[in-house]
This record gives sequence, C-alpha cells and structure tokens, in this order.
Amino acid sequence: MPKLFRYLGVLVFFYSNEHEPVHVHGRFQGCENKAVFHIENGQIRSIEILPVRGKRPLPPAKCKAFETVVNAFADTIVRSWVDYFVYHRPLKCIEIEGSIR
Repeated sequence: MPKLFRYLGVLVFFYSNEHEPVHVHGRFQGCENKAVFHIENGQIRSIEILPVRGKRPLPPAKCKAFETVVNAFADTIVRSWVDYFVYHRPLKCIEIEGSIR
C-alpha cells in the first residue's frame, strides 16, 4: 500500500493493485473515502470525493481534511500514480504538519 501523505491523522494512499481512473484513498480510524481525478488532455478537470463500497465514510472534519490535501497536492498525486503504477518507482510518505491554506 503506497502511502503518499498523512495530514491531520488522515492517511492518503493508493492500494497496490489499483485501476484507472486515477484515484487516491483517504483513511482515518477504519473510515475511508476516495478522490477520483477526472483528467482530460493531460489536465485535471475535476476531483470527485466519493464513498468506498463496504467502508464507513470519513467523519465530516476528516473528509474535509482529505479534500484539502487532495486539492492542494493534486498534481503531485497524479505524478505519484504514474511513478508508482507506470514506472514502478517507490513512493515516500510525506507527513504534513500544520494546516494547509
């Protein structure tokens, strides 16, 4: 499970056997949501926060933290997807301290 970020207790990660479209998961205390990236012509057009089937959704404050980190680091997340799933490069988890503005 490649981990990308930890922000306000929310772990942002990929599952090792992911599929397209590009998406990332956010987990906090057994609750989970995912962010799906809608990409056209190499540009992120929108990001959709969705529930994960079979999992309890993130509590509202943690879902907001997940959405914040996903929006702030969207380009990094997409590059990390390509690095991991296309080029098979290892990823390093970044601990984000403080708040993202």
